[in-house]
Amino acid sequence: MTRRGWLLFLAMSVIWGIPYLLIRVAVRDFPPDVLVFARTAPPAVLLTAYAAYRGMLRPLLPHWRMVLLYSLVELAGPWLLLSHAEVRLSSSLAALLIATTPLVAAVLARLGGSERIDSRRLLGLTVGVAGVVTLAGVDVHADDMVAVGEALLTAVGYAVGPFIVARRLAHLPSLGVISSSLAVVAVLYAPFAVWHWPSSVSGDAAVSVVVLSVVCTAVAFIVFFALIAEAGPARASVITYVNPAVAVVLGVLLLDEPFTLGIAIGFPLVLLGSVLATAKPRREPAAGATGGSEALAAAPTGRAPEPS
Repeated sequence: MTRRGWLLFLAMSVIWGIPYLLIRVAVRDFPPDVLVFARTAPPAVLLTAYAAYRGMLRPLLPHWRMVLLYSLVELAGPWLLLSHAEVRLSSSLAALLIATTPLVAAVLARLGGSERIDSRRLLGLTVGVAGVVTLAGVDVHADDMVAVGEALLTAVGYAVGPFIVARRLAHLPSLGVISSSLAVVAVLYAPFAVWHWPSSVSGDAAVSVVVLSVVCTAVAFIVFFALIAEAGPARASVITYVNPAVAVVLGVLLLDEPFTLGIAIGFPLVLLGSVLATAKPRREPAAGATGGSEALAAAPTGRAPEPS
């Protein structure tokens, strides 16, 4: 990978590693539904305007149903669930639970018949599940299990979204898909934002929302697509494994979240399990780099896109 590629990779590792911390700070003042609106509206305006200027929206019109479905599965549902989960969970734990997204994707690929699960992938799924059990069993109180379930459902949404893109939207412009999806979510949550907008907001929460919407969403997608062009979707998707580590470090250093035994044991297991579960079967040739919305399908979403 080139020097520019490494710089883009490091930038994305940080940009998509900090949303968990920002969400944890923001939900102190913003209700989850308001937060979803606040983090989608500004980038929706910025990216949709640019996509319209580049003629990337018109090709989506015949496929509006699939775009709507992608918006709900990848952004509207997961971002609400994650925000609600982080009312109770630490940013570190939330990030590690979301790190199970590749495990879910591996299972979906097998159920969909697109990929087989060999012994290595099966071992990866087993190790990854063991990591989740360790995280939940050591670090989570009984009354937090609903929040854990919300985080895991977020991971399911992040895994399903790219399948929709790959199978139904891969021939469409990536930026057009994501910008229109952000616009859909912003419109969907606008009434809740009007109804539940907080009467007062702290400076930390306000800054968190601004950074979350502008840097972690609008700027993130531009940088991510540049990384795709520079290094290809396969290498770009490796940030999936780096983001949780960044989130843990930031949570411990900036929010004084404890580095627990569950994290020390569970995180390596989840990471190892994800790597093994998403490894290419030994007999299959490596796929080449692709463009268009296929790049979106290789992303960690909606983290891609985003994610968070």
